Amino acid sequence: MLHNLGSINLDHVYRVPHLVRPGETLASHDYRVGLGGKGANQSLAMARAGGRVCHWGRLGRQDAWARDSLARAGVDVTHVSLVDAPSGHAIIQVDDAGENAIILFPGANHGFRRADLEALVAATRPGDWLLLQNECNGLEQLLPLAAGHGLRIAFNPAPMSEAVSELPLPACQLLFLNRSEAAGITGLALEAGAEALLDALAERLPGCEVVLTLGGEGAWYQRGDQRHHQPALAVTAVDTTGAGDTFIGYYLAALQRGAVVADCLAQASAAAALAVQRPGAAESIPVAAEVARLLDDSTPPPAP
Repeated sequence: MLHNLGSINLDHVYRVPHLVRPGETLASHDYRVGLGGKGANQSLAMARAGGRVCHWGRLGRQDAWARDSLARAGVDVTHVSLVDAPSGHAIIQVDDAGENAIILFPGANHGFRRADLEALVAATRPGDWLLLQNECNGLEQLLPLAAGHGLRIAFNPAPMSEAVSELPLPACQLLFLNRSEAAGITGLALEAGAEALLDALAERLPGCEVVLTLGGEGAWYQRGDQRHHQPALAVTAVDTTGAGDTFIGYYLAALQRGAVVADCLAQASAAAALAVQRPGAAESIPVAAEVARLLDDSTPPPAP
């Protein structure tokens, strides 16, 4: 089983001609509210990929529909609590080129107490996976608790902050990073190439497996001196909001089934390629059958 201590947000999504500039008032040409939060998106993606995932989260009581949406997708929501606090939410701009800008209010996602974390960890089995992002509080307490209990920890430090560098990152077995997160952890420039980022990560965290996602440049896996590159599929992006979360959920579902790294990367990349061609975050995450069809269509025929 994989357990995911993750944010559950309400996404307020505005479609705009361009991302709003300082001092500008800009009319949007579409608006909708949906399920979001990096944690919820990753749990949803894993469930749609056929994985087994139990979500740990907090929601305002008035937003129980969000918990129900996760349950209908196959996520175990036993440990999603309804509380007397506002739910986390995000205000998301998506421009006509598919780029996005996000304002995040953590709300109930930042209400975890140490006693809550201890109880959640105690209900797991050593050897289970724990997935974390950086949208819930208590990570500095949870990481040593989980490691001490024998959990394998996968961490996606998004949104990146200075506090991430102060966490006991060597407790993690697997890190999912994009370019800006890798640069933030290593201290390299954002313009650094993939090889330089991977070299610096290997030096900074020699015991961690790393999956580095680089958008159109594809994705890299690194463990020690082992590296594998997965090229990106050529697609036209409509909305990149949930692509990284989709990638992580599909990667972990494949890993849970015992797939080798190359297959984990291929399935995750195909799922992300489908997600960016659709608007929205949670609603853009494909189901496993769609990913399988894309992979079949993308596989070259055997040589005669």
